[in-house]
Amino acid sequence: MTDTRWLDADEQETWRAFLWTSRLLNEALDRQLQRDSGMPHAYYMILAMLSESPGRALTMTELAAVVHSSPSRLSHAVNRLEGAGWVRRSKDAEDRRTTIAELTCEGFAALEKAAPGHVAEVRRNLFDPLTREQMLEFRRTLHALLTSLDPHREAPCANKRG
Repeated sequence: MTDTRWLDADEQETWRAFLWTSRLLNEALDRQLQRDSGMPHAYYMILAMLSESPGRALTMTELAAVVHSSPSRLSHAVNRLEGAGWVRRSKDAEDRRTTIAELTCEGFAALEKAAPGHVAEVRRNLFDPLTREQMLEFRRTLHALLTSLDPHREAPCANKRG
């Protein structure tokens, strides 16, 4: 049996600050997107990731990986996006077992309409309270955590839209 390495007071304060900050930030982003664009943040991220992909399309497996979603949760979300006319699914011509999700022109237009408000909310809640130096240090910290949590993750791309 191993001894538990309990969090000291500084670690506990850091953990809780991270926990509450990430929860409140996600809730604020979700509220803004629901209010202004009628979509949850998870749907916005699916549209955004498709928009940044070659041909604005990914296999469902690739899309699940890039948005960190379970296949069943992603399938449900894509059903809703397909119903809205924002995503189209089709079978891969070379492997009929593979399903491809493609961003439609209507979906791209919805994303373009939602993006300014979303970026403003991200800026207001995440970047405006920080100095440039704090933001850069925060980014380094997040990359260290991401590398630990997801060692097979691709290196981050610069200049991607929010």
